[in-house]
Amino acid sequence: MKTLQSTFLLLLIVPLIKPAPPTQHDSRMTYDYGTDSFEETLFSQDFEDKYLDGKNIKEKETMVTPKEKSLQLQRDERATPPPFKKENDEMPTCLLCVCLSGSVYCEEVDIDAVPPLPKESAYLYARFNKIKKLTAKDFAEIPNLRRLDFTGNLIEDIEDGTFSKLSLLEELTLAENQLLKLPVLPPKLTLFNAKYNKIKSRGIKANTFKKLNHLSFLYLDHNALESVPLNLPESLRIIHLQFNNITSITDDTFCKANDTRYIRDRIEEIRLEGNPIVLGKHPNSFICLKRLPVGSYF
Repeated sequence: MKTLQSTFLLLLIVPLIKPAPPTQHDSRMTYDYGTDSFEETLFSQDFEDKYLDGKNIKEKETMVTPKEKSLQLQRDERATPPPFKKENDEMPTCLLCVCLSGSVYCEEVDIDAVPPLPKESAYLYARFNKIKKLTAKDFAEIPNLRRLDFTGNLIEDIEDGTFSKLSLLEELTLAENQLLKLPVLPPKLTLFNAKYNKIKSRGIKANTFKKLNHLSFLYLDHNALESVPLNLPESLRIIHLQFNNITSITDDTFCKANDTRYIRDRIEEIRLEGNPIVLGKHPNSFICLKRLPVGSYF
């Protein structure tokens, strides 16, 4: 009977017993562990996202198509201004004139001064412009020039030394300008043309032509000369002096008064028409010539 009572009491007490709650220390550790794991997971995910995003961006940058690269280059070229070029850098004259195999054609382009020329220039045709003056600087760095043609400009003055460095110059044309005098001429000239100017005899020095031993063609017609220029070289073949104001010539103008045997056989033509001189009054002035000058004899 006592045993049954004890068993009955035990059954009543056992349901009232509850398990002890976990200690505060255990709870905190469990929570901390969970937090660290969660933060680690977030950090790992964030790092992965950033890394992958960065990798994708780089891959996108490196995987640019040729067309996109061309468009980008065009934008860069528009955004970046072109480098400044000096005036004399690369043949600036050829933008205004025509440059072709050492020849420069600056005809009827209304320039009023000699433009900068390419250094290799050999021929310059600057006809029918508004150039008023030629200076030594115009040709200082163009030593290979062989022909210059300034026909139909407004040239009044040519500085001394303008042609001094042009040792190869063979043809110089200054026709149809406003010249009153002649400059010092380069030694290798074969042709000099200064017709239709305002040149007077005092504007030509006595030795202007004396040392020009290659000069074959001399054109000084339609000027204001009062006499034939002195010391004309033996090399001359053509001399045009028509329509000036020449009133007299001497026995030494074309021949040698003291040498009756002297023959000037290279001269092919001398023109003196249109001058106020009667050539028939000067018979001894032409005895060395194979052909009489063209002009009035009566």
